Amino acid sequence: MKSPLLESLLLASVESGASDLILHSGRRPMLRIEGELRAVESEAIGEDDLDALWEECAASKGDLDYDGSITATDGSRFRVNLLYQLGARAAILRRIRRNIPSLDSLGGPSDLLREWASVRAGIVIVSGPTGSGKSTTLAAVLEWINQSFARHVITIEDPVEYVFESKMSIFTQRQVGIDTPSFAEGLRRSLRQNPDVILLGEIRDAASALTAIQAAETGHLVLATLHASSCAETVERMQLLFPQAEREAVRKTLASQLLGILCQKLIVSHKNGLALLCEYFSNEGSSRKIIIEDRLTDLSDFIARGDPQSTRSFSDSLLRLVRDDRVTEAAALEIAENSQEFSRMLRGITSSTQATRRQ
Repeated sequence: MKSPLLESLLLASVESGASDLILHSGRRPMLRIEGELRAVESEAIGEDDLDALWEECAASKGDLDYDGSITATDGSRFRVNLLYQLGARAAILRRIRRNIPSLDSLGGPSDLLREWASVRAGIVIVSGPTGSGKSTTLAAVLEWINQSFARHVITIEDPVEYVFESKMSIFTQRQVGIDTPSFAEGLRRSLRQNPDVILLGEIRDAASALTAIQAAETGHLVLATLHASSCAETVERMQLLFPQAEREAVRKTLASQLLGILCQKLIVSHKNGLALLCEYFSNEGSSRKIIIEDRLTDLSDFIARGDPQSTRSFSDSLLRLVRDDRVTEAAALEIAENSQEFSRMLRGITSSTQATRRQ
């Protein structure tokens, strides 16, 4: 049973629009609101509060790291990571949004995502760091499918982040550790459950990566997330999950089944709190060859120089945010990987190729 303090903190998180609640034993709780940490005017978190949280998440007190979930009295759901730091207990709670946003509201390549989601077979990877909105993007894609097609969608997540109400599609949602023992096993089993679309909450190992690619090969649309900081790194991390001797074959299969990669980050905006920064490409003839030949530097160049309808670099995305007055020039220069090059882009001193792309 949740402690009164914990319950009040959960409700305060919802009311304030916080994305995260951070709890350290013996300290005042912190909320992350619009990317900024703010202390909560409350008493310090005590051992009794953490005992209740560990019990609510079905963790034993000796668990050093544990992933679970919790629901507030108003129905709001939180993803919970229980941990120890400096020998004391702590917890990070991330609020799971109940309302699934529309694709157009996110600020990403909505038309391209709809194009990928309309295909009956292939794999789409959404990558980025923790907290970059990957799950929200894929939830918006699934909700668009739900409103557009009669599909059987199976999700394998840890934990389930969005609960879907079946509309045109029907959903089977499975939580790792409760409904299935692992991502890889849940994915393998899903192939016997008559799916059209499979959402894999995270590619974590070679088994889940290989099964995801094979599922796409056998006629399923697979949507998956991966922790990576760029599209090129996403491809690299996929192959590095496998032993050296297997990587060439993996690249060939991935190149043939990959529909596209969207890598995203959330950055602070001086308007509306946060803005979505994207890099993406639609996998076509030249990019397939680049992936097969493991020329990842060339993949980054391809993204920078490609058709803006199907590819966009982080630099172009950042430039667009500045031009739309979502991010200040000063903030963009701090974020840009190459501030000198980005400064030239801001002033229009770019190559003719780049200038053509942005027209």
